[in-house]
Amino acid sequence: MTKHPWRVWAIYMVLAANLSEQQELKQACPSCDAAQLCNCSSMGLDFIPPGLTAKITVLNLAHNRIKHIRSNDLQQAVNLRALLLHSNEISSIDEDSFQSLAKLELLNLSNNSLTHLSPVWFGRLFSLQHLHLQGNLYRDLGESSPFSSLRNLSSLQLGNPQFSVIRRGNFEGIELLNKLWIDGCNLNQYEQGSLKLIKKIKHMIIIIKNINVFSEVVRDLLHSVIWLEVRRIAFSISAEMQLLRVMASSFAKKISFQQTSLTDATVPEIVRILEDMPKLEELELIDCRLMGTGQWEMEIHANQSQTLRVFTIEKLSIEKFYLFTDLQTVEGLLSLFTRVTVRNTKVFLVPCRISQHLLSLEYLDLSANLLGDQSLEHSACKGGWPSLQTLNLSQNSLSDLEMTVKSLSHLRNLFVLDISQNNFGDIPDACAWPKNLKYLNLSSTQIPKVTTCVPPTLEVLDVSANNLKEFGLQLPFLKELYLTKNHLKTLPGAAPIPNLVVMSVRRNKLNSFSKVEFESFKRLELLDASDNNFICSCEFLSFIHHQAGISQVLVGWPDKYICDSPLAVRGAQVGAVHLSLMECHRSLVVSLICILVFLVILILVAVGYKYHAVWYLRMTWAWLQAKRKPRRAPPKDICYDAFVSYSENDSNWVENIMVRELEQACPPFRLCLHKRDFVPGKWIVDNIIDSIEKSHKTLFVLSEHFVQSEWCKYELDFSHFRLFDENNDAAILVLLEPIQSQTIPKRFCKLRKIMNTKTYLEWPLEEEQQQMFWFNLKVALKS
Repeated sequence: MTKHPWRVWAIYMVLAANLSEQQELKQACPSCDAAQLCNCSSMGLDFIPPGLTAKITVLNLAHNRIKHIRSNDLQQAVNLRALLLHSNEISSIDEDSFQSLAKLELLNLSNNSLTHLSPVWFGRLFSLQHLHLQGNLYRDLGESSPFSSLRNLSSLQLGNPQFSVIRRGNFEGIELLNKLWIDGCNLNQYEQGSLKLIKKIKHMIIIIKNINVFSEVVRDLLHSVIWLEVRRIAFSISAEMQLLRVMASSFAKKISFQQTSLTDATVPEIVRILEDMPKLEELELIDCRLMGTGQWEMEIHANQSQTLRVFTIEKLSIEKFYLFTDLQTVEGLLSLFTRVTVRNTKVFLVPCRISQHLLSLEYLDLSANLLGDQSLEHSACKGGWPSLQTLNLSQNSLSDLEMTVKSLSHLRNLFVLDISQNNFGDIPDACAWPKNLKYLNLSSTQIPKVTTCVPPTLEVLDVSANNLKEFGLQLPFLKELYLTKNHLKTLPGAAPIPNLVVMSVRRNKLNSFSKVEFESFKRLELLDASDNNFICSCEFLSFIHHQAGISQVLVGWPDKYICDSPLAVRGAQVGAVHLSLMECHRSLVVSLICILVFLVILILVAVGYKYHAVWYLRMTWAWLQAKRKPRRAPPKDICYDAFVSYSENDSNWVENIMVRELEQACPPFRLCLHKRDFVPGKWIVDNIIDSIEKSHKTLFVLSEHFVQSEWCKYELDFSHFRLFDENNDAAILVLLEPIQSQTIPKRFCKLRKIMNTKTYLEWPLEEEQQQMFWFNLKVALKS
């Protein structure tokens, strides 16, 4: 019989501990409350909060101050799929910290302070696919492989500025990776064969500066890597390039150079290496720097790679770009390119001979450059870009639309043309466009109208963000029309564009649709007319659904509104459709509501300020908390003879005169001072309540400063609530300087009444009377 109470007690203790931990978790991380995703990032946490349960699948603890991961921190989170611990201060991890995370798929420990990696950490992470370890303090990966048990690993990121050694067995157990990211900017020791253990790497990113080490790395990747991305390396002198001749045997299909430095001496060598690569299809130069003017020291005799088709340059910095040559030496490399992108590189001219050698080019992106009308005419010379289908000239310096059209008119295969974000400002009445042009983007070109210059063969036309007030072109093949952000007051006529499927007239000045405007829109499937000034009507809604046959219409009053919602009342007769004021004048109604709410809030704030509403709310809450405690503290809990309430401006008298006199008396009095006796880290209101309850008396040192102090007011308030209601003798009032009772705030009515009806002690300035003051004060404290 005696065993049962112990069992009940044990069960109670376990449940109480769990509830306590869950409460602690809610306080540390409120978003974890009964949610599968627990976001505790940027909360200043020094440890992993307790109370994690099996319900949580994603735990984000990034950007905190966690230094150590303990064995039991994650023990209960058995269903965790993603654990984000990056950007903390983690320097140590218990070996079995991740032992229960068999379902974990993503672990991010990047940007911490780990000085070594232990294989034991990852030994039970059988489902792990993504592991991020970069940005720590380790110098190597150890003598063996930390990843040998991670058979499902797909993505691995490691390295840091201190990372300097890769050993032969470091990648044992990994056979296939979709992505391998190595920060080896200071890597100076690489054991041959280390990366050869990985049979296939789809995308490898390596940050490296040492060309000798890079050469050894490439040797191990000849047959495994598909896309090799190299960052922050500098190719300065041609002698160094001999070390990279091994790359010519690589089976990589794509090579990317980012933040790479090139010179006139090294470019020819790199080109020779790349053109010998048997499977290279794509070459990228992103945010690179070329120190030279294209004066190659040796002519490039191209073996003409039969596989390289795609060439991309973005944000290439050429310090003396205005001296750059016409690149005649590389003409032989260009004939097989099908896609070329040269974006944001200050290109102001493409030499005619270069254009004429781009025989297979189908896609050309020259956006965000410096091409002008004259230079475009030279770049798109006759015989240039004969196979071109897509041309992007957006964000250049074109200003004459007629001249631009004339320069491109001979491109017979041109299908898509983007000349948006140029400053044309005007549009001619007639233009000779390429005959097969189907897509034209003229958005943000400052044109005030559209004329018959627009080719009738178009299927897609974008003239958004211009100054158009009407649109009435005859475009019989047009399927998509974009007129966003113009000044249209009526819809385009439907008869001239009978095959239209999609139309966007967002952010114009439309206020209604008429039946006539929809008569020929038989194929229209999507109409986006949101952000306009519609005046809705029964006829308008009914006509859209029952006669136009449009599957989806976005109109908005004034924001987005889908007309095929139940509000449209499908199937109802026109006369039976009734729309409320809110439906028809939503913007007006919402504005009026906002104004009324603002006025009500303003009135409430003014009234609350006048009658101290905020103060009463604060005090009511504190009073409710205080009422939950016993009305009198047990005698054993009384620790002080008096709690002293005073203004900081009176601290010199209190701490240097009164405290010395009372605490050095015989027998001494024990006083409670907020500076000395409040519990650090505890809420100040709780400190005040506890100090008053644990003191026989409350001693108020009144002065002009006292009644102006916010915290002195709180201390008066809690005396008001607890002491004055129980026993008026518990409060001792000392006037440090003459003060009228009317100076006390009116809301402390009981305190003002006591000052008017009860004797209080006044501090005398004459020394002979001060002894009597101290005698009376000690008597009051003993009473």
